[in-house]
Amino acid sequence: MSAPKGKRVYLTWTDEMDSALLVVLVEHHNNGDHAQNGWKPHVYNAAIKNVRDKCNVEITKDNITSRCKTFDKHYEIISKILSQSGFGWDWDNNKLLMDSDDVWNRYVEVRNKAAICYKTKVVKNWDAICTIYSTDHANGQGARTGAEDAQDSPEQDGDASPNLPPKRQRTGDAILCMLGDMKTSFNDALKSTEPLPMPQVTPPAEILAALQMIPDLDRCDMLKSYGKLILNERLFQALMELPMDMRKEWLLMLNEKNSN
Repeated sequence: MSAPKGKRVYLTWTDEMDSALLVVLVEHHNNGDHAQNGWKPHVYNAAIKNVRDKCNVEITKDNITSRCKTFDKHYEIISKILSQSGFGWDWDNNKLLMDSDDVWNRYVEVRNKAAICYKTKVVKNWDAICTIYSTDHANGQGARTGAEDAQDSPEQDGDASPNLPPKRQRTGDAILCMLGDMKTSFNDALKSTEPLPMPQVTPPAEILAALQMIPDLDRCDMLKSYGKLILNERLFQALMELPMDMRKEWLLMLNEKNSN
């Protein structure tokens, strides 16, 4: 039965559907099948087929796009929490660990009031979500912020009918605009008497949070890796490019190589 005209129809995602979707996305993420604004067409087709075969549910590309926004929101909010002292991830129960309620209350009050629902929120498939979205956020390619997605995504994790995409700027105009901005910035830099800003480096707290997300990485290996990564930005970028299931092995090889 079709929905009344003008009303949104939301799809309720189950854990089984999420797993069927994410296993396809992780595989194609590792193959580099991203497009400018999402995934290449064959990825959506593969995901639709896998959810249909595993769960006997028909979904659409728009359903997948909406669900990916939810995953991106989870990563945006949780990864920022994990970068703070006093937090960890409970891999058995799929939710945040925290030293105390006071630690949580201070974080929410000072850092992000929108994160309040994540204190006890269960987020399954966290390793797969990290694999897909950690590289995008490290490269500044996250499509939206957690606050933006929180406004657009319904609490029941439903999928809305598609919205029309924004008009794209013509390539020639975009290049001219970029060149003009570069010239202005360069001229301003020449005129300025203030020292140029130092290159940005990843904060140690963010590096530690990334290491804590790696399953089964013991304390000793984590500390060895932490000592190397805070001194070498290039090594940290290389780590974040790897899928989650390869990061532990790579770090152990790195530690073993440097100890010889």
